[in-house]
Amino acid sequence: QVQVAESGGDSVQAGESLRLSCTASGFSFDSYAMGWFRQAPGKEREGVACINWSGDTTFYADSVKDRFHISKDNAKKIMYLHMNSLKPEDTAMYYCGTSGEDGPGLGVVFRKGDFSFWGQGTQVMVSS
Repeated sequence: QVQVAESGGDSVQAGESLRLSCTASGFSFDSYAMGWFRQAPGKEREGVACINWSGDTTFYADSVKDRFHISKDNAKKIMYLHMNSLKPEDTAMYYCGTSGEDGPGLGVVFRKGDFSFWGQGTQVMVSS
């Protein structure tokens, strides 16, 4: 049974940093690409960042590039999202997802949002 849990969300001031964590079990963590997505109230879910199974290929949304960093520790079955220079527009529920696509098509799959989601998300709120 797949189990995923996001954590690390908090209420912070603009310019501050947070680290989100995604722990997973019930599947071969090191065989899947993983990603972070977010959904703000009244908006559609959007991709934030994703990483391939080995951790050597990443994709980022333009809005977070150079501020956020995604990583994964296959041995510990944890994925992280390091968020720096947070802005009020980063306020959203953040979810982690999995994808069986790990080749050259990962970027396309990420931008289409074609990931599987299992957890309840973790809330990030950034005030100005």
